[in-house]
Amino acid sequence: MAEVVLAVDLGTTATKVIAVDRDAGVVASAEHGYPMRTTPSGEATHDPAQVWAAALDALREVAALGHRVRALSLTGAMHTLLGLDAAANPVTPSVSWADNRAADVAGELRRTPLGIFLHRATGTPVHPFAPLAKLAWFTSRGRTAHVWCGLKDYVAQRLTGHLVTEHSSGSATGLMDLRSLDWHPTALGFAGVTAEQLPPLHAPTDSFPLTRAIPGIAPGTPVVLGGGDGPMANLGVGAVAPGVAAVSLGTSGALRVVRDSPAVDEAGRVFCYAVADGLWVLGGAVSNGGVVAQWAAEAFGADVVTLLDEAAAVPPGASGITALPYLLGERAPWWDPDARSALVGLRREHGRAEITRALVEGVAQQVALVLDAVRSVADVHAVRVTGGAFRSDLWATVLASALGLELELAEDSEGSGVGAGLLGWRALGELPDLAAAASLIKPTRTIRPDEAARRLYAERRPAVERLYHALRDLHRA
Repeated sequence: MAEVVLAVDLGTTATKVIAVDRDAGVVASAEHGYPMRTTPSGEATHDPAQVWAAALDALREVAALGHRVRALSLTGAMHTLLGLDAAANPVTPSVSWADNRAADVAGELRRTPLGIFLHRATGTPVHPFAPLAKLAWFTSRGRTAHVWCGLKDYVAQRLTGHLVTEHSSGSATGLMDLRSLDWHPTALGFAGVTAEQLPPLHAPTDSFPLTRAIPGIAPGTPVVLGGGDGPMANLGVGAVAPGVAAVSLGTSGALRVVRDSPAVDEAGRVFCYAVADGLWVLGGAVSNGGVVAQWAAEAFGADVVTLLDEAAAVPPGASGITALPYLLGERAPWWDPDARSALVGLRREHGRAEITRALVEGVAQQVALVLDAVRSVADVHAVRVTGGAFRSDLWATVLASALGLELELAEDSEGSGVGAGLLGWRALGELPDLAAAASLIKPTRTIRPDEAARRLYAERRPAVERLYHALRDLHRA
């Protein structure tokens, strides 16, 4: 049986445990789901007991296969928050990144000099997903806790008995100073908490011994703290060299590139989060990816594959339609949870194929706007991609053309889990550095841009940006 690191990936709808061998191969996996509670008021929460039970069940299932488990390594959705009492029992649900109840708090802060100061100091955009805004919202309502932590921190505590966090997840809270790697006093003051109410910060490669009895895993096995799913995804697709960006595109999407020092752009359009070993990712997430094709399929009563095939037959430019695809608001580079969608240029002769093509192009243009923002701080000359959207040739070709770069498709879609597994091997001393870990990931195919489409999208992109601002002003009026 193989020697493996078990990567525990705490996602928004399920926890997946992936057994990753020393060569980055996935030799086994198990997935257990749980619901996310949502309400019309913007609440999006998980029951931490359900998430813990799912993680434990998935660990038991993979451990029962008999592989020699060298370590556990953790990753998960970023920007989560829950309160614990003095005995480390939850006193609040786990608040998801998707929770929007702090929108007013974030909106007011973003319009002040303090907002841009905190973005530059912490690397986290001022947005309702950030624990900074969530804590300020809780504080304004008199909600308190003995300690506040992320969902991954809670699971780590259940496994090891130690309540700590690490620089990768900490850098996504809006509360950690990028340069001192400690909690930022001004951010704490705005949030209404003290440093003692947050977990101690550690390196992502730090570990604690397993104290939870799990059949098939020896007591004392190292539990590596790991990092957020975004930074781990860069490692998992082999994009940690300078200038090599990682793009993931599923229901939503993101673009991130690695640097050897923290930075954000002056306009506050990108985030900056820690990976490990002194490396950082700069980039931005978009709220709308494959969801736009799903929405079109529901609206037109068609299946997604058929609709994308029809859209692929429409020439670039969607017969004159420009889409602002903000069905779920938008994150980078606007960080505007209230952004609205639009189809501009619609005429009687247009049908579902042209509209779908425009929506796909709109998402690609949004990712390209993120790339433009990132390039104001860091070089990007190559792109590794992963995600379910790339099963469609239309998505792949349109995105390559909008970015103006060849896309290298990473074989494994479990980027965050594989990244956490490789970080576990790094923590064990089996890999000399993250570059060696990333070199184990080989792309399976290359997607090249269409030159005519590239020129068209580049010419239209400034107008897309103007349309966003015009529609925002119209909606506010």
